[in-house]
Amino acid sequence: MEKDIEFAAGLLLRSRYAIGLTGAGISVESGIRPFRGPGGLWTEFGEPGMDGYQKFMRDPKGHWEDIMKRTSRSGEFARAISEAKPNAAHIALAELESMGMLKFLITQNIDNLHLAAGSKKVAEIHGNTQKLRCIECNERYARDAIPLDVLPPRCPKCQGVVKSDTVMFGEPIPTDVLRICQRESMRADCMITVGTSAYVYPAAGFPLEIKRRGGTLVEVNLYESDLTPLCDVSLRGKATELMAQLVDCIKASK
Repeated sequence: MEKDIEFAAGLLLRSRYAIGLTGAGISVESGIRPFRGPGGLWTEFGEPGMDGYQKFMRDPKGHWEDIMKRTSRSGEFARAISEAKPNAAHIALAELESMGMLKFLITQNIDNLHLAAGSKKVAEIHGNTQKLRCIECNERYARDAIPLDVLPPRCPKCQGVVKSDTVMFGEPIPTDVLRICQRESMRADCMITVGTSAYVYPAAGFPLEIKRRGGTLVEVNLYESDLTPLCDVSLRGKATELMAQLVDCIKASK
């Protein structure tokens, strides 16, 4: 493993423009259960219907009323996100950015932990539970910035309907964040993926595009993924331990 970490550090050090991609696995060690895979919420309870966004569009007022009821009951996942703190892997990625090694980070997670850890150049492709978003103009607001006394809430900028920033099943990825992810992936010659199954598109397509153009891939994951056969090196184990070791190795090599 030590040689694999040194090899991964070398790939990052030699890269011109390295970016990151993270999935649910990085936040497991912060107490947030993944959706898929071992211990996943959907593995236990089944996946939600694929028409969530269509239901929202048919009855946004009813959707908001249901959300407010569920918020008052507070489910396991919502509690876990509200209580979670960034772990050593989140902090390591923020440190790689501050060192100039990581130019950008794409996350599939909705838990805000990368921003809380200090990462600044982040695209949250599936949204953020702490934000609201207008479905017309894509303007985003803090959750407490929009009054909920009239439902559905409306965007102060364009009067469009406002929903949670998190992307629902059946909902297109917001065009603004998708363009950013595509732009950064086209710039990259190296990607480090942390805690992602490489199952959900379009995020799963970004490392494939980088590899297709001759770039390098570093994987950090507890388990093998669909991406593993394409990776130049796979670091198998806890993200908190491996990412901290990777940062130390890069510091020692500079």
